[in-house]
Formats: sequence, structure tokens, C-alpha cells
Amino acid sequence: MLLVVENLEVAYGAVHALQGVSLTVAPGEIVTLIGSNGAGKSTLLRAISGLVRPSAGTITFDRTVRLDHLPAHAIVREGIAHVPEGRQVFGNLTVRENLLLGAYRHTDRREIRETMERACTLFPVLRERMQQPAATLSGGEQQMLAMGRALMARPQLLLLDEPSLGLAPLIVQTIFAIIREINAQGTTVLLVEQNAHMSLRIAQRGYVLQNGRIALEDTGVGLLARPEVRAAYLG
Repeated sequence: MLLVVENLEVAYGAVHALQGVSLTVAPGEIVTLIGSNGAGKSTLLRAISGLVRPSAGTITFDRTVRLDHLPAHAIVREGIAHVPEGRQVFGNLTVRENLLLGAYRHTDRREIRETMERACTLFPVLRERMQQPAATLSGGEQQMLAMGRALMARPQLLLLDEPSLGLAPLIVQTIFAIIREINAQGTTVLLVEQNAHMSLRIAQRGYVLQNGRIALEDTGVGLLARPEVRAAYLG
């Protein structure tokens, strides 16, 4: 397994956001995590990427690396990149500058150029907007920039938090097609997403998180077929 989360606990004061969460992600998979608002999905991604510290449990990456006590910048070096909910691009910097920030740990200029070319091939609009401030981009373009910036780190595992949030349906389709292409090119994906139908369709496996606990686990297709999932998340 590329990522193994075991019995993870995260608390914000008296609020227990995650309660004994365990999940796995195999190399090459897309794994989708769905659940209602406040279920703990974003907290789980933030714990994996080192932005919050677990109070118990373990997070193991690539079989041997314990992430649960590493700082966020060290976790990036290990090969994990996190695209947070709400994009969080640097609006006063250009598209090019945002992308280069994603490659901060790399020093090989040829490698950086190749990775930027890959990002611009996946997201052609970024090439067209390279010198524009990120604040002038549309919501969909900012999402593409956030994903491109994460790919500049050349991650083994990409964490995506609500990439379709607030986007028009046609842009959502584009984003999901690109997620599949990123995965096809060799990047493993752990996806948190409100659009259960589309995210489970592209996932090999999925988990349902409820009140900080894993309630269901199955293949993506299997979860789509479950009556309780259809009733709760597919209308």
C-alpha cells in the first residue's frame, strides 16, 4: 500500500473530528472519500499533509515513512501534494509564479521546465494566462492553477479537497477528466468530493465518512449501487 491510515484521531479542543479512522490507498488508485459537511473529510486530508496533528493513530506512506509526526514541508518532500478546498492560490502573483512556488523543493531547471510543460498540457488555459495575476482568473481556472501548482511538486500521491466546489457543470466535467488523466499518467489520487456520482464513477474504491468515522467501504461502483449512499448523496 502507498498510504495506510490506522486508527487516526484528531480533535479540535473538545470536538473529536476524527475517531479511529483507518483507510488505505494502493499505488495507482483513485480513492474517493465522501460524506456530509462536518464529517471530517478535510480534516483527514489535512492530517495526512501535516497541517493538523493527530492525537492518536498512525499514517504510513510508501510502507516505511511515518507521516503523523512530520512537518508539512517534509511531507511534500516525501511525495505528497495537497490541493486544499477553496483553491487558495496567491492572487497577487502571476500564474507562472504560482506554479513555480509548487516546485520550490526542486533545483533542476530542466526538470522544472518539463513539469511546467506537463501542467500546461493538462491545463492549456494556464499557458495562455501565464503572466496574469491569479486573482484575475475565473473559479475554474483558479482550480486548474491550484492543481497544476500541486503537480509541480511531482507527487506520488495527490490529495484533492472538493475540486468541483462552486464550479459550472461543464467545468466540473473537465476537472474530472483531468483527474483521470493525472491518474493515468501515474499519480495516485485521494479525492474528497461533494459530487458523489462523478467522484465514485472514476474511483477504484471509496469510503463514506460519517461523524468522524468510516461508515462504509467498497469499490466506487459498489458504493454507487448501495441504497443508503444513493439516498444520502445522490438525491
